[in-house]
Amino acid sequence: MQARADVVVAGGGLIGLACALRLRQAGAEVLLVDPEASPPPASFGNAGHLATEQVEPLASPRTLASAPRRLFGFGGPLDFRLTDIGDWGPWALSHVRASDAATFERGRRALGALMAGALPAWRRLAEALGDPGLVREDGHVVVWERWKSMAAGLAAWHGADIGEAKFAALKPDALAAVQERLAQLLAGGARFTGTGQIDDPARLLSRLGGAFAAAGGQRIQARAQGLSVSDGRAVLSLSDGQRLEPGLILVAAGVGSRALMRQAGHSAPLIAERGYHIEAAAPGWGEPPPVVFEDRSVIATRFGQRLRLAGFVEFGRAEAPPDARKWARLERHARELGLPFEGPISRWMGARPTLPDYLPAIGRSARATNLAYAFGHQHLGLTLAATTGEIVAAMAQDAAPPVDLAPFDIDRFARAGYSNSQRKETST
Repeated sequence: MQARADVVVAGGGLIGLACALRLRQAGAEVLLVDPEASPPPASFGNAGHLATEQVEPLASPRTLASAPRRLFGFGGPLDFRLTDIGDWGPWALSHVRASDAATFERGRRALGALMAGALPAWRRLAEALGDPGLVREDGHVVVWERWKSMAAGLAAWHGADIGEAKFAALKPDALAAVQERLAQLLAGGARFTGTGQIDDPARLLSRLGGAFAAAGGQRIQARAQGLSVSDGRAVLSLSDGQRLEPGLILVAAGVGSRALMRQAGHSAPLIAERGYHIEAAAPGWGEPPPVVFEDRSVIATRFGQRLRLAGFVEFGRAEAPPDARKWARLERHARELGLPFEGPISRWMGARPTLPDYLPAIGRSARATNLAYAFGHQHLGLTLAATTGEIVAAMAQDAAPPVDLAPFDIDRFARAGYSNSQRKETST
């Protein structure tokens, strides 16, 4: 049956769902095109951390300089799959270009504006879902195992722009409360406030999907596989044979947005930045907020009676097979730290959609009057999902968005001379 809607959202991850719900609540007839995903989208497997302290884009001179010592081969979290050099090679060159001081400073201001609205937008969305407990605003903890790294880490955080978040060194009793859950001796830590956690990402996805359906939103299982532009109008082709030309097409397909936007004539140099987690029952972990083990570049987050340990920044193809060494290293970290895992350990891997300057792409196409986009949120998809939904809903109604969208214009890459040539790829 031919689907009909005012707005078609291509992508059923967290960004797509949040946008679809807010568009429907604003009165639009919305069709969500969601491919069957196995494993679940990256939205499911994240650490649950609302990282409002991460105002500074990872495209920076400092991050670039530190990359060699953070490589996986030297025990760090950063890895480049050699077999996928055709994907990450061009992206890495673009990333180096985007990591100069001037571009970083512009990105810091732009990302700071988005971050300022992140937690308030999450409060509003949780209330709209009738589940305010989804959002926990009890901050997070960063700990170090070595005195030298603690001194360097605290100095780095003192010099960083963390937006409206704040932090202070852990007092002895607070450090002891973390230490008593661990086998590894800690040198010290810091407690951040003004950050938060989603109580359960899986529950969040379920609540968003349920609220969208209850509000009258349509959802079909299909793959958005073609996006063409003719006479200033975009047409979306689906894997079930449908060709849709609604009043608005929103591309929110994560890494798959690259292929769709390329077909529409836009340069969208996305890379799959893959992360891994392990998870198990851990009734002995108690009620602490997320804990970042900065020496190991991993984060532990409790969801109910289960504990998730997440980490790694692996560049490659989204569809490439997982690297079991990443899970093995996470399990080693869990043993060395003394995390109270009980029973079988589950494993997961997912791909973050990342642009070279580590800013998302949010806006309307200059090539088609009915084409908009919201993708490329890298590590901050969970953090920025709620505010992105509000921005897209305002944009669809031709209302002024709460932030200046110029820094997030996808054509910034074409203007800077980024290549739009990629190997043949599939959409989502």
